[in-house]
Amino acid sequence: MSDVELHFEFNADAGASKTFPQQAGTIRKNGYIVIKNRPCKVVEVSTSKTGKHGHAKCHFVGIDVFTGKKLEDIVPSSHNCDVPHVSRTDYQLIDISEDGFVSLLTESGTTKDDLRLPADENLVAQIKDGFAEGKDLVVSVMSAMGEEQINSLKDIGKN
Repeated sequence: MSDVELHFEFNADAGASKTFPQQAGTIRKNGYIVIKNRPCKVVEVSTSKTGKHGHAKCHFVGIDVFTGKKLEDIVPSSHNCDVPHVSRTDYQLIDISEDGFVSLLTESGTTKDDLRLPADENLVAQIKDGFAEGKDLVVSVMSAMGEEQINSLKDIGKN
């Protein structure tokens, strides 16, 4: 045969897409859509009628799920839009470090230490106060398009 050795390089990415296509006319209020490369929750959808030579258009108003900024887009209703894969996971809060990172306990019993406290001052105050009082806190982490952020808090104290 041959004395040539072949070397293949592998990377750990499974190749799963961060978004999936969906026809613009089927996206509804409270769904998700990508506007200007940001994952958004749709708060308003309006559809215009077709013109003499054109397509019906969908006007989307969305709120960025991480920054809270309002974004808008207009897309022909027959065209595809990117819809982000959005997931929400609950973790138990173990510790808050000095530099603003949190230590979370996963379902499998391992720790997750790569998340910062959220930008929302009220939520940060609730998390810090509850942790200082020794409450058992569970934080909800929303993830979409490679980003993660704490977006809500529950007290699971056994009172």
